[in-house]
Amino acid sequence: MVPDELSPQVPLIRAVLRSLGIAVVGADDFEADDVIGTLATHAGVPVTVVTGDRDLFQLVDDAREVRVLSVVKGVRNHEVITDTALVAKYGVGGAGYADFATLRGDASDGLPGVAGVGEKTAARMIADYGDLEGVLAAASERRLSPGLTAKLTAGIDYLAAAREVVRVRTDVPLDVTLDDLMLPTAPAQPELFAELAELLNLGGAADRIVAALALNAG
Repeated sequence: MVPDELSPQVPLIRAVLRSLGIAVVGADDFEADDVIGTLATHAGVPVTVVTGDRDLFQLVDDAREVRVLSVVKGVRNHEVITDTALVAKYGVGGAGYADFATLRGDASDGLPGVAGVGEKTAARMIADYGDLEGVLAAASERRLSPGLTAKLTAGIDYLAAAREVVRVRTDVPLDVTLDDLMLPTAPAQPELFAELAELLNLGGAADRIVAALALNAG
């Protein structure tokens, strides 16, 4: 749900992007994460997703050269997230991150996780059984400890709902090509951009945007 204070800003953001010539891509009934997930998954070229949302770690795929530039700690302190980095930090790669996060929980998303299942246990189960279905199958077949089976059974309703919250869609119908997404080398409508920059008091940020676009010319 879009916060009330953000709604009036959206048309202004779109106007600025149009004046710059930067594409805006979206789809009705889908979240931005799903659009990003679809574009990243089907791009067919190396992709870097810049985000502060850890849910998008699930898109990371070293084989397809999809990585995340995580700005959770700010742009200056960004982290480059690859499968190798995820395994080193959490014990799972991008393919297993969504189910790992569902089991462990994520306070930033309001997800409590399965009570009594911590990060190491969640990572070990995903590593051993592949995904959440594999973990639950192992529990139902009594291949897990009685205590862990009881915890998963108690959290079964949570798991069903939380997985849909964490999972990023990669099948959004989008009518765009890579050419549509190419960044310009200068504002498409420089006079309009200048007017909007003054209206919105963008100050030095406007100059930095123009300078960043100019880098594409090289």
